[in-house]
Amino acid sequence: MTLNIGVIGCGMIGQDHIRRITDVLAGARVAGVTDPDHDRAAKAAEKPGAKVFDDAQTMIASDEIDALLICSWGPAHEEAILPALEASKPVFCEKPLAPTREACQRIIDAEVKVGRRLIQVGFMRRYDRGYRAMKDALDAREIGAPLIFHSKHRNAEVPADLYTSDMAVSDTMVHDFDVTRYLMGGEITRIRVFHGKKNSKGGDLRDPILAVMELSTGGLATCEVSVNIGYGYDIGAEISGENGVIDIAETNAAVVKNGSAFHGRVPADWRERFITAYDLEIDEWIRAASKGGATGPSAWDGYAITAVSDAGLEAARTGEAVDVRIGEMPDLYA
Repeated sequence: MTLNIGVIGCGMIGQDHIRRITDVLAGARVAGVTDPDHDRAAKAAEKPGAKVFDDAQTMIASDEIDALLICSWGPAHEEAILPALEASKPVFCEKPLAPTREACQRIIDAEVKVGRRLIQVGFMRRYDRGYRAMKDALDAREIGAPLIFHSKHRNAEVPADLYTSDMAVSDTMVHDFDVTRYLMGGEITRIRVFHGKKNSKGGDLRDPILAVMELSTGGLATCEVSVNIGYGYDIGAEISGENGVIDIAETNAAVVKNGSAFHGRVPADWRERFITAYDLEIDEWIRAASKGGATGPSAWDGYAITAVSDAGLEAARTGEAVDVRIGEMPDLYA
C-alpha cells in the first residue's frame, strides 16, 4: 500500500522533502501540497503530480490524503496538527512542534486524548550515523556514566537581515538541546547563556553564543553556536564519561595530505551535512505512518525543547541562570 502524503508548506525544507519522497524513498507519494504562495505550491506539485489544495484544512480533511508532512512556519503548526489528530492522520512536523509551551501543551493534550502516538517531530540529528554511534557506545557503557556533553554548531553565514541573536537559541541551538537529551538520557533542568563579541562582519550578531546546562541525571552540557564562522558548516560533539571519551567523527571518507599539510572537506550547509539523516527520518516516518502511528522524536520531545528554548531566551536576556520547568510526562510518551 502506498502512503498518500499531503505536504503543508513548500519552502526550502518542504521542497527538499518532496524531492526525497518522490526520487529517493519507497512506499509513499506526495499526493497533495498547499502553501500560502499558490504559485510556489503549483511548482512544487509538478514533478510528483500532486494535487494543489487551497489551504491546509481542506487537504487535511480530504480522503485523498493519508498522512501530513508539516513544513510551514512554526506559528502555523498547531492549526494544522490539531485537525490532523482529530482525523487520526499521522503527522510529521518539522521543528518547532509549536513556538510556545501553551501551544505544545494543547497538542500533547489532543494526542493523549487520541490514545496513541501520531506525531513525529523533525529532530533529524537522532538519525545521523555519528550521533547514533555515540548513543550506541553510551548504551554499551563503553565510557561508563556520561558526565558532560560538549556540542559545537557552526554556520558559515546567516542572512543578517533575517537572522537575530535570539534565533541562535530558538532556531539553531534547539537541535543541540535535543541531542543533549537524546544522548545524556535526562531532561535539561537549568540553563545559562553567554554572548561572545559582536561579529566583525557587521550587524548585531555575536559569535559565539554559549549555553551551559544542568541535567536531571546530574550531568552537564555545553553548546556553542557560531553563525558567521566563514569556513563551512561544522558540527561537533564530545561526551566525557567516567572511563573515557566519545567524539563524533568527521564526515570525510578520507584525509588528503599534500603541500606539507593535511586537509578534508567541511560541509557547505545543513543539507549536505545531514542529507542521509533526513532520508532516514522520513523513511522511518513513512513506515510508521503506513501502520497508522508514529516513531522517533515525539510531541513530548517537541514540548520539552520549546521549554528549554524559552528558558534559554530568558537566560540570554537576563544574564542569569534560569530553571527549566517542564512538568510530568504523560504515560503515552514513557
